[in-house]
Amino acid sequence: MSLRNSKKTKGKVMVALSGGVDSAVSAALLLRAGYEVEAAFMKNWSKTEGLIKNDCPWLEDRRDALRVAAFLNIPLKTFDFEKEYSEKVMEYFFKEYSEGRTPNPDVMCNKEIKFKLLYNAAMDAGFDYLATGHYAQILDDKLVRSKDEFKDQTYFIYNLQKEQLHHILFPIGKYKKSEVRELAKKFKLPNAERRESMGLCFVGKVKLEDFLQQNIKTKAGEIVDTSGKKVGTHNGVWNYTLGQRQGLKVGGDGPYFVVNKDIKKNELIVSKDQDDAQLMFSTVEVSAINWIDAPTKYPFKGLARFRHQQELQNVEVFKSDSETYTVKFKTAQRAVTSGQSIVFYKSKVCLGGGVIQ
Repeated sequence: MSLRNSKKTKGKVMVALSGGVDSAVSAALLLRAGYEVEAAFMKNWSKTEGLIKNDCPWLEDRRDALRVAAFLNIPLKTFDFEKEYSEKVMEYFFKEYSEGRTPNPDVMCNKEIKFKLLYNAAMDAGFDYLATGHYAQILDDKLVRSKDEFKDQTYFIYNLQKEQLHHILFPIGKYKKSEVRELAKKFKLPNAERRESMGLCFVGKVKLEDFLQQNIKTKAGEIVDTSGKKVGTHNGVWNYTLGQRQGLKVGGDGPYFVVNKDIKKNELIVSKDQDDAQLMFSTVEVSAINWIDAPTKYPFKGLARFRHQQELQNVEVFKSDSETYTVKFKTAQRAVTSGQSIVFYKSKVCLGGGVIQ
């Protein structure tokens, strides 16, 4: 099936082809729309330690990307960013966990790899655009949530720079996931039936404790309740996150929920109350802010989410200094986790975001 539009008048696009359905449909849509399309595959991680399945996901991904590129009759170039991914994404990942925070490697991958290294490579090679299979939209020079609110991925790409928006395309942002699946079948793409990938960005499915032990040594400590009574033991507080219930291995009359982590004492603090006061947050401090469209005055009232697919929350944002902001929630929020990102919106427009302290 030929998807090429004979009138190539819309510019030259490098499309990030991951092997998945979303990026494959993106490439097909670009061809149909009349762009000159070439594909890029990124090899970012080839190690297998800590993966639930001891295989190399990137090999399967690249195979499917090659199949799609061949089917669409577009050239594909492989970029080896493994060194940079290890330095910029995974070192950050391990460092954050070792210090008791819960990082978001997908956010860092988009910031440092896709929309820095790959974007720069596309621009340096004379392409007009970089396209990806993200569920997001660029409308009127603004980053806007996708038509599919559940799949929307603006949460992960809030570090985009305003000037980049002129050179980025999100072809599937105006579709729902079900529609993208149907388009894949309509276009007869070779990976149309491929399941959605899960796990760490470009790494695969991992058992967190096993994966972290590659770089963080086991450090046994006590699990205590909010009164200080020992109720169990752990192998490292970094293996747990606020609000967690599963995997505590605490006997007795639970269940227990993680409400705090004391890094200095190597203690994990738990409670039987899933809404314990230590888990509820009315305000948080935020740093490493990137504004795509900065508020014109403070305090700023808008919407925010601190987890992907979380319901948007009403917030008020105060500027503490040039690098730090205080975010006040209209309704107290449970388990706001240090190291995670909080992303701000005005209606459907993504304004930017930062990292929770």
